[in-house]
Amino acid sequence: MVLDTTHYNKEHKTLIDEFVGNSYSFWEALKRGGVGSKRMIVDQLSPNLNYISNNVSDINYANIEIRKKGILIHITKGLKNFTWAIPFYQLVFYKTNFTSIHAQGKFIHFKNSKTFKENRSFFKNLMQEKIDFDQQYILPQ
Repeated sequence: MVLDTTHYNKEHKTLIDEFVGNSYSFWEALKRGGVGSKRMIVDQLSPNLNYISNNVSDINYANIEIRKKGILIHITKGLKNFTWAIPFYQLVFYKTNFTSIHAQGKFIHFKNSKTFKENRSFFKNLMQEKIDFDQQYILPQ
């Protein structure tokens, strides 16, 4: 679910909270070592997300926020902001020459640059959150 979050909208907030859970409190975020990434350079977006990418040669930036039941990817396009909400059960990571996040038939590729390397510990925390979420649903053998 991708929403235009340039301006505050109460309906969008309740929709996001229902979809990926509430945000962590300040103290919970401190205990977890942070719940937000630094901004990263977007290398490529899926064709059904192309309306978010800049038409001119500007660089697209995005950052990720961990929620209780999923993540939010905040993408900046000029003066507009878009938020892509992804629950943990739909979240898939791929790590090759770049890192990409796939969900809901869409994907985003992050450039493997200095800004991405600064987020290495954040991605470890994110992977651990996904593993912990998936552990709830393992069936006994």
